[in-house]
Amino acid sequence: MGWKDAIGYLRSNVRRDTETEQQDLGLPMQARIGSLVSLQLSPLLRANTSGSLIALPDEADTRIVAISQMKLTMSGRLYRYYLATGDNEGEEKFLQLYADSQGEVKEILYCSGLVRVVPESIADQDAYTGANGSGLGDRNYSVWREQLREVGLEESALELVFGSEEAIDYQRDAGDANEVFVPPYTGTETRLDDAQGMNGLKQHLYYMPYVRELRDGGKEYLLVTTEIVQSVNGDARKRGIHVDFVVGIPVEQERLVIQ
Repeated sequence: MGWKDAIGYLRSNVRRDTETEQQDLGLPMQARIGSLVSLQLSPLLRANTSGSLIALPDEADTRIVAISQMKLTMSGRLYRYYLATGDNEGEEKFLQLYADSQGEVKEILYCSGLVRVVPESIADQDAYTGANGSGLGDRNYSVWREQLREVGLEESALELVFGSEEAIDYQRDAGDANEVFVPPYTGTETRLDDAQGMNGLKQHLYYMPYVRELRDGGKEYLLVTTEIVQSVNGDARKRGIHVDFVVGIPVEQERLVIQ
């Protein structure tokens, strides 16, 4: 959408002449909803054979179907160019771009959804928001073999990722590494599902990136985001809370073409 008024589409469900204007302009790498994405797969294939949990793009994952901007308590901005939103079926897949305060792209991750968790208690919500100085924002985070077995990951994939271990460990990729706890980034995500800004969602976020080293020396990120949905397609009655665990692999900008 026109990012100078990123939540304008939420104010009314009544179509106006101005709503036919393109709202997905001025984005990094000149991306638009519907843009064709060409991504060299070699970094993803290398990560996949080195024990990464990343899910490779499907043949259909070639166009940007939605775009979001995340305004968080950090310098610069995060953008997500969705190849699959995961709203109806399947896992979400997107390119996450970090642009500095001057708008220059500094990092690109190809990301795929791992699992979505719905907090079942106030204590769970506090942990996933770091409310009591622990939980999301802790120095380390572990993913357990049994957790992924329960959500349906195949045994062959579990063996490739875990080997003889029962857990894989990630380290927080934010703040002072010596600090036991660093508060998660907070802010909002506004997602556009069409170029005119008529459909999409707005949600409040608690976000923390974690990282580990793969067997080939490359990096795999675990992005943990607690998402409190505030509205969907302008309807503020559609609310909820969930936690998304997403795997990300760094991609050099030269390996990505958006047109």
